[in-house]
Amino acid sequence: MKATGIVRRIDDLGRVVIPKEIRRVFRIREGDALEIFTSREGEVIFKKYSPVGEMSSFATQYVETLHKICQMSVVITDRDSVIASAGVSKKEYYEKKLKEEFDSIMDARSLFSAADSGKTISIVDGASGYVKYAMPIVTEGDVVGCIASVVADGDSRVSDESEAKLIQTAASFLGKQYEG
Repeated sequence: MKATGIVRRIDDLGRVVIPKEIRRVFRIREGDALEIFTSREGEVIFKKYSPVGEMSSFATQYVETLHKICQMSVVITDRDSVIASAGVSKKEYYEKKLKEEFDSIMDARSLFSAADSGKTISIVDGASGYVKYAMPIVTEGDVVGCIASVVADGDSRVSDESEAKLIQTAASFLGKQYEG
């Protein structure tokens, strides 16, 4: 564990303010859920809670099935990083921090299409592909992650409506799974 040198006092309601610098570095937004852990040494540890991360083994099986049956390269993210991928290099994607421009896709809360937008957006730094279609995963009104199909640089495949529908269906299905 790394000391920050920042000290905060607990107020009369038991609250502690997490400094803005720390919230920015760890991408903690207003309303984000935090898990609280304690140790025998008296440490209290806050960790961003990810409902998508809780189901990472299910998400991995889901993307592997999509890849196997549909020949799509697919990535599932939570709000901060990639939690499952198939058809792309796991080394390039898995547990990597999301780029800010990919965050904007999630914030838009609608289907992103590279063909319609004219933009090539990569999910993480250093990845060799870009997003073809992406759909935020919404559960109980909150965006908890995103599912995206990825194409390699230079891939000239024509966009098709069925791939977009698969991504939308997967996002809807995963959102319902996280609620249950």
